[in-house]
Amino acid sequence: MDYNTKRNKMALPEYGRNIQNMVDYLLTIEDREKRNKSAQTVIDVMGNLFPHLRDVQEFRHKLWDHLAIMSNFQLDIDFPYEPPTPESLKELPNTVPYSKNRIKYKHYGRTMELLIKEADSFEGEERDIIIEQLANHMKKSYLSWNKDAVEDRLIFNDLEEISGGKLKVPEGTQLADVKTLVSTPKKKKSKKKK
Repeated sequence: MDYNTKRNKMALPEYGRNIQNMVDYLLTIEDREKRNKSAQTVIDVMGNLFPHLRDVQEFRHKLWDHLAIMSNFQLDIDFPYEPPTPESLKELPNTVPYSKNRIKYKHYGRTMELLIKEADSFEGEERDIIIEQLANHMKKSYLSWNKDAVEDRLIFNDLEEISGGKLKVPEGTQLADVKTLVSTPKKKKSKKKK
């Protein structure tokens, strides 16, 4: 029996064993012109596996790159695009720079800190409305991370501390009820058979 485990490893198994066999056959063709025509045929067959993409220019470039990879970069043909090099496949991606911001209260998030900072620029009644909305959102965020009930005074203190004492909740402000802020999933009613 001919098992796949005993066969050569495929560089791009998503194309399948038959395409890999075609690429291996390309390496045995000695006539360069015939090899070029055969390579174009293999590219067309590879494109047929993805008919919705085969006419997109970038996708055709990708197919030619895959052909070079599947031939282990040994295929000597006239590539319409610059083929990749083995070294280019081993390059590591650029490191992603991570934010160095320190968040004092992680359950509120960085965005809340930025909103609080921005709210300081408002004045009058508009400022009071924004402060109340921020406090309600902070309460909602707090409850999503901490399932316990929270007193409004704690939220007011956190808001004042995050703002550096610049934002104070107006006297008499009451935040929304816990039930309106955090919705619980409704239970499905079972239908009784009649």
